[in-house]
Amino acid sequence: MDILACDTDDRLTELLKINDELNHIKDIDSLLDAILYETRRLTNADAGSIFLIENRMLNFSYVQNDTLKKRDPLNNKQIYSNFAIPINETSIAGYVALKGKTLKIDDVEYIDDNVPYSFNRSFDKISGYNTKSMMTIPLVTTRGHVIGVMQIINAKDDKGNPIAFQSSDERYLSFFAGSATSAIEKAKMTREMILRMIKMAELRDPKETGSHVNRVASYSIELFQKWAEKRNFTHKEIKNYRDILRIAAMLHDVGKVAISDIILKKPARLNEDEFKIMKTHAYQGAKLFKGNVSDLDALSYDIAYTHHERWDGKGYPRRLKGEDIPIAGRIVALADVYDALISARVYKPAWEESDVITVLEKESGNHFDPELVEIFLSIYDVIKAIRMKFPDLDFKIFTS
Repeated sequence: MDILACDTDDRLTELLKINDELNHIKDIDSLLDAILYETRRLTNADAGSIFLIENRMLNFSYVQNDTLKKRDPLNNKQIYSNFAIPINETSIAGYVALKGKTLKIDDVEYIDDNVPYSFNRSFDKISGYNTKSMMTIPLVTTRGHVIGVMQIINAKDDKGNPIAFQSSDERYLSFFAGSATSAIEKAKMTREMILRMIKMAELRDPKETGSHVNRVASYSIELFQKWAEKRNFTHKEIKNYRDILRIAAMLHDVGKVAISDIILKKPARLNEDEFKIMKTHAYQGAKLFKGNVSDLDALSYDIAYTHHERWDGKGYPRRLKGEDIPIAGRIVALADVYDALISARVYKPAWEESDVITVLEKESGNHFDPELVEIFLSIYDVIKAIRMKFPDLDFKIFTS
């Protein structure tokens, strides 16, 4: 067997292994991260993004960029970029979504004038990045429906210089994209089921919105990422935990479905007796996951039960203290309080950002794990980007 044939067999074997791993990822964002990472690794691409179709637009759903990450390792805010583009022939991504066929461009500086699409350099100008080569692949279901596109940028040679993607890359990625699309469909169903549960809770508690739980979950995984990196967790350990942490964090207040509407919907502060009843939501939520039949159940149990505990031991329901509180509970405690303060509620306006930061600093070592507060403030640009991605009102759509 010649070298080319050996390389072909190795890449196919690796693709099959990756496909199997993707099918075990539950959370849609973790899945997009894994798909983009593996696609880039297979093609030695410096950067990439995934757009998913929602409301007949291509929503910018996930991005990775090694060059920008090296410039600022702490800043992960680009993955929370929030815009959408039309599905038409004017943009490269829109063209591929419309036609359903892969498009390989060796150099975006020299796109033929006769084609309808063009390269938009606005991101490069804002970030200081330099896009050269690009391959855009449609994500097509087994029924022939395009659900999005994946775009990889700047294949690299052995010295890290940008080069054109190879024709063989296109063949392998066409195969890989089919499996990735199936995994995305499954993960989207899981996310929709979670959001339906949140909507059920929202019918009872107007504070528990899809935007709120998405923000809390996103804050939480970013906090965990930095906390785990400081302890030298492996990439795989971090990736696996993030996968279930996002879902479990979204369900932190699901126990409120057991609380009376009179208390949940009261447009004022609760009195002492009402607050005692409200505090039972932590136990009620934990009961839903008491079977612990999976890692997700176990983590959901921990978060529901302990996200109102305090570092100083004055929280509820069990008055746990310090590191006796599971790390997931400590993380969600900080994320949840921050979002509650910075957001408008039926009983209060949103606090000023400076006032919220002052509270976090004051409560470091009291309410909150001081290390987590330090991490939170160190990634505050990312936190603000998350708030912009999941606003309480509809996000802005960019059409140019």
